[in-house]
Amino acid sequence: MPQGKPETVPDDGLTTRQRRKAPVLAVHTGVGKGKSTAAFGMALRAWNMGWPIAVFQFVKSPKWRVGEERAFRVLGDSEAGAPVTWHKMGEGWSWLARPGDERDHAAEAAEGWAQIKRDLASERYGFYVLDEFTYPIHWGWIDVNDVVTTLNERPGTQHVVITGRYAAPELIEAADLVTEMGKVKHPMDAGRKGQPGIEW
Repeated sequence: MPQGKPETVPDDGLTTRQRRKAPVLAVHTGVGKGKSTAAFGMALRAWNMGWPIAVFQFVKSPKWRVGEERAFRVLGDSEAGAPVTWHKMGEGWSWLARPGDERDHAAEAAEGWAQIKRDLASERYGFYVLDEFTYPIHWGWIDVNDVVTTLNERPGTQHVVITGRYAAPELIEAADLVTEMGKVKHPMDAGRKGQPGIEW
């Protein structure tokens, strides 16, 4: 049986029911694999609870079809649970672009954040996955103080999970749940390539 300090209940006057309905801001960061995968696992639970879900991917290419996207689109269309909305923007795999096809990745990321702010203000969704959102913050495309203020002041019980390396200290401080994924071994370190069903 795991040893540790017993759980303490804060003397804040809240009931157990109120604590169970508190909105959560989670951050999955670190150099290890599994940050997005864990976020999508949380989104599956949210879907099962009937919460409308929004996924905003800030780095992956719009042309790259990840397995989670297809699965969530099928679930969202199934009418068995909550609807799912999926957006892609940001840098993507920019080195694959042909001359003349260059995109303004910083502007796309900023517009993605602007849309998230609008959705949070209107309480459009119950659960948000901001996948690889730490990168546009790290690159200075999106102001971390604006992010923290917006998330701290979001209305209702909207849950947000943010993934990516280099999570800003301000973001970590604001979060309720922070998980750092560490790497012990990775097959790519031995020269192996990403595989369908494993990486996407």
